[in-house]
Amino acid sequence: MLTHLTIKNYALIKHLELEPSANLNVITGETGAGKSIMLGAIGLLLGNRADTKALWNETDKCITEGTFDIRQYALKDLFEAEGLDYEELTVIRREISPTGKSRAFINDTPVTLEVMRKIGFHLMDIHSQHETLELGSKSFQLSLIDSYAENEALRNRYSLCWKKYVAADQALAQLKSESSTLKKESEFILFQLTELVQAKLQEGELEKLESDLKILEHAEEIKTQFNSIVQQMSQSEFAVTASLAAIRTQLQSIASYSPAYEHLLQRLESTRIELNDILNEIEQAEEKIEYDPQLAEALKERVGVIYQLQHKHRVSTVAQLIELQEALQRKADKVNNLDELLTKAQKEFDDAQNELHQAAQALSKSRTKAFAPLSKQLVQLLKELGIQDAALAIENSTIAPGSRGIDSVELLFSANKGVAPKPLAQVASGGEFARVMFSIKYVMAEKTSLPTLILDEIDSGVSGEIAIRLGDRMKEMAKRHQLITISHLPQIAAKADTHFFVFKDNSSTRTVTDIKKLTEQERITEIAKMIGGAQPTALTLENARELMNP
Repeated sequence: MLTHLTIKNYALIKHLELEPSANLNVITGETGAGKSIMLGAIGLLLGNRADTKALWNETDKCITEGTFDIRQYALKDLFEAEGLDYEELTVIRREISPTGKSRAFINDTPVTLEVMRKIGFHLMDIHSQHETLELGSKSFQLSLIDSYAENEALRNRYSLCWKKYVAADQALAQLKSESSTLKKESEFILFQLTELVQAKLQEGELEKLESDLKILEHAEEIKTQFNSIVQQMSQSEFAVTASLAAIRTQLQSIASYSPAYEHLLQRLESTRIELNDILNEIEQAEEKIEYDPQLAEALKERVGVIYQLQHKHRVSTVAQLIELQEALQRKADKVNNLDELLTKAQKEFDDAQNELHQAAQALSKSRTKAFAPLSKQLVQLLKELGIQDAALAIENSTIAPGSRGIDSVELLFSANKGVAPKPLAQVASGGEFARVMFSIKYVMAEKTSLPTLILDEIDSGVSGEIAIRLGDRMKEMAKRHQLITISHLPQIAAKADTHFFVFKDNSSTRTVTDIKKLTEQERITEIAKMIGGAQPTALTLENARELMNP
């Protein structure tokens, strides 16, 4: 559960701290005081989108930090899977810089928003007005049924089967399309492949051919230059090797006089050895040089073949020609094995389709089993909340398999006797919608071990005795989960274990939103104001006491 909340520099909030109790926390305050702004800040801890326009001071960063006691919620494996330190008192922090850069931390370890959402999903559920609007959508209703039926394992299995089915379907369709094209092009593919295979291409071959051809074409010049070099190095009157040998003898005679001279002798000896090695290689190279017109012609012909293939296939290297040959070989192999490949792909598709059908049936059966008990429980709650003639049914039609199964569900609702249930979005008023939504939250709270539930004005359109009953149900929910509810009803506020009051502080040059935990007497006064206005009378004060202590 949430044990401490800090919000800094967010919208109208300069600095706000909150320590909710483990049970029912009610937040009240004037319209526009900033109750829903708090939800926006809390939403940042769930990985919601950040907006720099929400900064109270545009030159400072926004910080939202929540401390959660998670010792009872078996989340250690999840933390380890995400590479996070598990702490029984876990701290989640979100920072938004003036430049818009967002950073997220869990127990001081930087995390991505995806990881923050994954962890936050197990810590808090925030109901908003937007979620109430979603109640009319079939997608939301299907998610509700899956949650009630505890279908996570079945849904995961179906999701895997669906992905496998889609992949097999795409593979089969692609192969069928390719097979038609390949059959038409098979002769041309074989012709191109044969031409490349017969060329017996080798990577790096062209560069060597061009180098060998250049040597052959300049053989006479190369041989002349090599002979001249050999003459100068070893055969002339002033040959380099003879001069170095003489210098070596002279240096040897004085080398023992100094380590420096010895070092010079070593360097000279290395140079002499290197020059002799160079001379040897030049002599060997000179002996190999011989103009061979037949070889030159053969090399030119081979280079021409490669150039022709490069031009034909619009590539610039032999390596690319080899890649093309390999690709053509794969196509040729596919042409030769088309029937076998199609049979295999068809079998994989059929198997995937059968697995998908089985998974879909199992998921649909589990959903269908949940219809009656969910409807019965919701109707019972709705009657307790003042909709005496509430009727609710879940209509299901089978559709073609999709990413979420084969079920299209519709929640049908009627608040009036003798009126057949119709799609919820068409028949429910604002107050009825709110009570249906609350009933759903109440039922789902029994199915989950979620630490914290936050309800934003889920009591909209409710008043009087019904509001009292709504408060009683909230009180019951808060025995199993920490509940934080934003309300404008005195009947709800009176049920609080802890009552917070949000207000605007205009004492400075700029309005800020603040919050305070009310004492017992302050609660009586605030609830009286909610009943009768800004100047509570003795009667409204007495009414407030009665609400708090019925």
